[in-house]
Amino acid sequence: MQSIRVNNIGKRFGDTQAVKDVSFEVVPGEIFGLLGPNGSGKTTSIRIILDIFKPDAGSVSILGGPMSEAKKNQIGYLPEERGLYQDILLDKCLEYLATLKGMSPQQIKQKLPTYLEEFDLSAHKKKKVKELSKGMQQKAQLIATLIHDPQVIIIDETFSALDPLNTQLVKDILKKQRDAGKTIIMCTHLMNQVEQLCDKIVLVDKGEVLLYGGLQEIYESFATDDVHINTSGALPAAIPGVQKIERLNTMIKLEPQPGIKPQDILNTLVSQGIQLNAFEIAVPSLDEIFIKVVKKGGTGDEQDL
Repeated sequence: MQSIRVNNIGKRFGDTQAVKDVSFEVVPGEIFGLLGPNGSGKTTSIRIILDIFKPDAGSVSILGGPMSEAKKNQIGYLPEERGLYQDILLDKCLEYLATLKGMSPQQIKQKLPTYLEEFDLSAHKKKKVKELSKGMQQKAQLIATLIHDPQVIIIDETFSALDPLNTQLVKDILKKQRDAGKTIIMCTHLMNQVEQLCDKIVLVDKGEVLLYGGLQEIYESFATDDVHINTSGALPAAIPGVQKIERLNTMIKLEPQPGIKPQDILNTLVSQGIQLNAFEIAVPSLDEIFIKVVKKGGTGDEQDL
């Protein structure tokens, strides 16, 4: 069963078509990546899902049907524009935000200390929010997103302002939420975080879907016959069957001529007596796929995998 089903939604603001025929589904126990360049329609799509904007076309089903006031308390939303009250104490701020999600004082008293401890903020709970670093405020905002135990979690640029230690902390918490069966949509421009966390993605640009599917399927669909090698000795300036040699950090990328397969290159290298420490098929990174698809995106060819 889908927790979220977005069906051909569209939204126009004046002469600007912000979203056009966007569709995707997200199921429980999944971290779903909503990706795209700045101004691509990601935030508008999220606001339509949350019923902040009404679509001009299409529909959204969330938790089995249209949005309702009761369902809003089952959603945790971390917007890119942060919303903490700066001039009050951290614990009082979080208590107030929790009441807005329908939590009782007893529930808040029981759960807030655990969250403050988990996010390493217990020692700062009596500081005003404005006295906290940006990273601490980011973690506090995430507590406000999660404390009412929502079934659907939507987070926009979660890792901004976080150092590597806190980035790992937040990733572990998101994985724990996923493993508990929560439905998570993550908007981000950090492809390395997507590769580590997301099960499926949709890539939008200029309001349209350019790419949609599981990460492994996407990697396979963009696979090439390029290979990465590491050698003990010098490499010849030219290798039969190879049209381009590119030196990377510790590896050398070989781009074969049309019709030449990785096994052919391996046979050639071995026959020439080249000592190989490593030989592997080059897998394009999500960054590379993102750039390639967005540059091609003007063709309007959607890839649904």
